[in-house]
Amino acid sequence: MVMDVIDYRLYGDDMQLVELELDPGEAAIGEAGSLMYMEDGIQMETVFGDGSAAQGGLFGKLLGAGKRLITGESLFTTVYANKGNGKRSVAFAAPYTGKIIPFDLQQHGGTIICQKDAFLCAARGVSLGIAFQRRLGTGFFGGEGFIMQKLDGDGLAFCHSGGTVLQRTLAAGELLRVDTGCVVAYTSGVDFDIEFVGGIKTALFGGEGLFFAVLRGPGTVWLQSLPFARLASRVFAAAPASRGGGGSGGEEGGPLGILFGGRD
Repeated sequence: MVMDVIDYRLYGDDMQLVELELDPGEAAIGEAGSLMYMEDGIQMETVFGDGSAAQGGLFGKLLGAGKRLITGESLFTTVYANKGNGKRSVAFAAPYTGKIIPFDLQQHGGTIICQKDAFLCAARGVSLGIAFQRRLGTGFFGGEGFIMQKLDGDGLAFCHSGGTVLQRTLAAGELLRVDTGCVVAYTSGVDFDIEFVGGIKTALFGGEGLFFAVLRGPGTVWLQSLPFARLASRVFAAAPASRGGGGSGGEEGGPLGILFGGRD
């Protein structure tokens, strides 16, 4: 299927949104809950899977929905189609602080592999699949489990990363060791493995976890400076502890305590 060729514009810095401009008849797909706004003339339809041609027929739709379920995403994807007579826009917002990364899949060999919750939106025709980790150790300790998302096609796709994003191009055989949670995406030619950090003292007290992600070229990798798990752990660590007291139970102190577990 030929992808819809769409124009886009990124807004913001640390809390970004992407606006897609659709010609009449063009459409985009978006992750559930990512829509910010759509102009008059845009019609939305919720479908099983990603709505690509590869998922035609009942079996294809069920297979596509099953793939999304395995990756931890919703069974459904929303298609936003321009049914008007002129150009119309639809915008999608990032779920937390970070950067939106635009991928022109045609320039990256037609495939990008990304972390499970990174996908935000894409041109209609981009196929959302799954990529299994080939090595048992990588699946258990690689930070993303056995399954990652695979974006296939020759159109535009947009993923979200936490904090600042860094793009690195690795030559054949070039190796890069990365914190396991900092890997956002990589091209299909990159070999992804894990490696023990070193001595027992370093592993236990170094504060960097037990394993590194090892990325070996050739290919391109995208790294994030603030994985969401790291952000969440810092927020919960900063939340005041429950204050014991008389009566039926304690009470969370301060606004963070109210937000992350306050009273019933």
